[in-house]
Amino acid sequence: MADFMKPFSAQTYAIMRVFIGGLFLFHGSQKLFGFPGTPPGEAPAFVLYTAGPIELVGGALVMVGLFTRWAAFICSGLMAAAYWMAHGTKAFLPILNHGELAVIYCFVFLFISAHGPGIWSLDGNRGGD
Repeated sequence: MADFMKPFSAQTYAIMRVFIGGLFLFHGSQKLFGFPGTPPGEAPAFVLYTAGPIELVGGALVMVGLFTRWAAFICSGLMAAAYWMAHGTKAFLPILNHGELAVIYCFVFLFISAHGPGIWSLDGNRGGD
């Protein structure tokens, strides 16, 4: 297998962490503030006001790399719960129950939690992990 990207593994991991955190942050801001777009209308209020802050704050923390492991772990758990509450009861496979995004977020956040903040993170700058 070609190792042409191996020298850039730290940078590509950091880019993934920043973008995943940012995308998740926007899910929270949409639920809480209707930006960008409009808030999802079909979700119950308890979901919007429980998941929204976790997505907003957790996404921001993962994006900047602060308390990264804990924030990513909580976000991963949120997505696991969201999958089973909203999608897993409809069909077994995520492709059939439209839960692919929740599954992807769940496992990417789990990986970030295990891997840590990496470079370009506030945790890394303050000497924490």
